[in-house]
Amino acid sequence: MSKYIFVTGGVVSSLGKGIAAASIGKLLEARGLTTSLIKCDPYLNVDPGTMNPFQHGEVYVTEDGAETDLDLGHYERFTEAQISKDSNITAGKIYYSVITKERRGDYLGKTVQIIPHITDEIKKSIRKGARESDVDVAIVEIGGTVGDIESLPFLEAIRQLRWEMGEHSALNIHVTLLPYIKAAGEQKTKPTQHSVGRLREIGILPDILMCRTERPITKEQKEKIELFCNVDKEAVVEAGDVKHIYEVPVSLKKEGIDDLILKKLHISREDKDLTEWRNFVLKRLKNPEKEVKISVVGKYIALPDAYKSIYEALVHGGIANNARVIIDKVDSEDLDNPRDLERALKDADGILIPGGFGARGIEGKILAVQYAREKGIPFFGICLGMQVATIEFARNMCEMKGANSTEFDPQTKYPVISLLEEQKSVSGMGATMRLGSFGCKLSKGTNSYQAYKKDSISERHRHRYEFNNQYRKQMERKGFVFSGKNVQRDLVEIVEIKGHPWFVGCQFHPEFKSKPERAHPLFREFVAASIRGKDRVGRPRSQDILKAEEVGTS
Repeated sequence: MSKYIFVTGGVVSSLGKGIAAASIGKLLEARGLTTSLIKCDPYLNVDPGTMNPFQHGEVYVTEDGAETDLDLGHYERFTEAQISKDSNITAGKIYYSVITKERRGDYLGKTVQIIPHITDEIKKSIRKGARESDVDVAIVEIGGTVGDIESLPFLEAIRQLRWEMGEHSALNIHVTLLPYIKAAGEQKTKPTQHSVGRLREIGILPDILMCRTERPITKEQKEKIELFCNVDKEAVVEAGDVKHIYEVPVSLKKEGIDDLILKKLHISREDKDLTEWRNFVLKRLKNPEKEVKISVVGKYIALPDAYKSIYEALVHGGIANNARVIIDKVDSEDLDNPRDLERALKDADGILIPGGFGARGIEGKILAVQYAREKGIPFFGICLGMQVATIEFARNMCEMKGANSTEFDPQTKYPVISLLEEQKSVSGMGATMRLGSFGCKLSKGTNSYQAYKKDSISERHRHRYEFNNQYRKQMERKGFVFSGKNVQRDLVEIVEIKGHPWFVGCQFHPEFKSKPERAHPLFREFVAASIRGKDRVGRPRSQDILKAEEVGTS
């Protein structure tokens, strides 16, 4: 039977519970244990699929087509855990299930209540998430902050689970903040004490406190936390700020958190030191041999989490090429004319356009594609990025004036991107797109085939619109290459441009399958092409340009 680790957070949000949970999973896997990771979100949306990126950030997609919280992306990047639709439990899913049962009469006329009906449904869902994976340890992150009304049913459910499972079968890790008050010149433990106090009122006693801090925790502070929070001094773990998130497992390893967890769960495993992670991932992150600048032209640039997996996959591509990737975030709404375009993209070594929905900022993206195509700058378009690349080529190379997607212009004369046939009868919004993993056949002699080194692949999708096959032959004659296709449905999955140094647009989301030690092939090759292009053109780095301007020599 799986053992459980419950991860909660206190004091403030954005403490990094997801990174902490993923790092713990990484450490336990290094000790030879299998893990699953589950995220419990207290919001009432059934899933984040219909939520605005500015509200929620990125929607992560699993192999089985679930739209989930972005923390599940961290879980997959750090660990080998099999993430599925059962790995994200929202309050919306729980209440929806309970109300459906009540309407069917499953409760035989009983009064339906938060306890036991909602909490029982939460426990059932958590157990299912662990049982489906059949793992040694299930790590369960509870979203929100202790004290929030919304998260109370989830906290009560894990309290009950811990009690039902018995000693040494589960433990609680609480992530808190030790703020430094500059005016007083002191690091304060009181917020942690209050947060633990709220947990104890609920009936949860933390076994380990993971204290987020800018400064090292002193011996006296650990003793104070031990006294007031009823935890062993060795269980007060310092979680200091790091430059790269991939340093967190090593940082927690130094604190001995994996030994502490195994001790409390009565598990015996040989110690491991993350040598491969240090020597490949961290060494190349900290001391890369090269540097390359990638401009990401998007419409949700203001919120970093909206493109979280994109940014991380670019970092992975840099690690694979022993290069530091400088990510330049460009708002597509700011690209209205050639002057703005040149100013924004003049020193880009590569240009990437990510996914998105709606007409806002589309013309700026199309201009960015044209700039990359005409200047010979390596280009990578993902989902919507592939679609705007198609629109740009149709307009400017195939003489289809006004070519567009029916998403942006339903009356366009040249609908080179149009709604999937099965989407035309869809009325609801949630979980109704083309979602999850689908196969793709690659054409030999293309950039895509060179990247994957095989002709059959499988990638994750999240979209409603596709390339319109009516225009395939016309665009092929002008040098548009359809290098990847879904054979079963005859759908275009990857496009390229003949003669361009590296120009790839894909309808799927490769960023979801990239890991720091195993960069996705397309991101690896895009970064490699950008490095080659920089070396060939000799384009100066942005900081070199600034230095030249400062001395009046640019």
